[in-house]
Amino acid sequence: MKTRPYPAVKRIAVLCTAVSAIIGIGNALAADQPTVGLITKTDTNPFFVKMKQGAESAAQKDGAKLLTAAGKFDGDNAAQVTALENMTTAGAKAILITPSDTKAIVPSIEKARKAGVMVIALDTPTDPQSATDALFATDNFKAGELIGAYAKAALGNKPAKIATLDLAPGISVGVLRHNGFLKGFGIKDGDPSIVCSQDTRGDRAKGQTAMENCLQKVPDINVVYTINEPAAAGAYRALKAAGKDKDVMIVSIDGGCEGVRNVKAGMIAATAQQYPLKMASLGVDAGVEYAKTGKKVSGYTDTGVTLITDKPMSGIDSKDTKFGLENCWGQ
Repeated sequence: MKTRPYPAVKRIAVLCTAVSAIIGIGNALAADQPTVGLITKTDTNPFFVKMKQGAESAAQKDGAKLLTAAGKFDGDNAAQVTALENMTTAGAKAILITPSDTKAIVPSIEKARKAGVMVIALDTPTDPQSATDALFATDNFKAGELIGAYAKAALGNKPAKIATLDLAPGISVGVLRHNGFLKGFGIKDGDPSIVCSQDTRGDRAKGQTAMENCLQKVPDINVVYTINEPAAAGAYRALKAAGKDKDVMIVSIDGGCEGVRNVKAGMIAATAQQYPLKMASLGVDAGVEYAKTGKKVSGYTDTGVTLITDKPMSGIDSKDTKFGLENCWGQ
């Protein structure tokens, strides 16, 4: 007498075949999924937090796998070198990076590019800029120039006593913003109106310490340029503690949501708004395109900058804080 398989056995066999097919499809999709990396200077600065969020949103939209890494502090080149190596090994076809040390990172970028990785700098150009395939960034010189021109116009005929709270020596984004501010204000390094210069690494606590040091040196400072809004917030805290917050004009760069609120509150007179979400989104899109087609982007893409203030100056284009809050970070 012939026997037939039990119905349960048949169902199990069919189920196993279906599961195997699904796994096979999943593996094929995973193999086809483009991988893009993002390496930021830190994962604490709000600017880079938003950049990461922009990259995550773009990767989800594009169906890409996103690898992320960051330095422990602004200037942590070693962590970025390791991240480049790890992402290349993990199969990233494109890596986006905001270089902490714009010169020291170049050999590692060249190594990744030789391995077939397209490398795009975001926000901060390498030195030389040609070390990466492309750059998506604010015109940092123009950002500095805007707030320099604003500060000059707002100060009027008063003799300037300027403190510059900078980034760190030799970092391209800091140099560009600093030099742009001087150009906009109509002075050069060494001008007697620059009474104090301190490095802050773009950090709030270091900005406060730098401002305290400058006030000890020159108590009647009346203009403060800061590399970014965290440094500006630290400077304001020091000025308020010294009872000088009403007497000193702070100008800055970032245009983040908190920074624009500080402009609205009168803590910062004006800021140059940039758009990290846009930088990250464009970078991920370009990385996915390269992974799928082999087509590389090249050159510099200007992602825009807008002067934000509620006290506009004649002859200087600006937008108010309502616009700034609607567009902070590029949302």
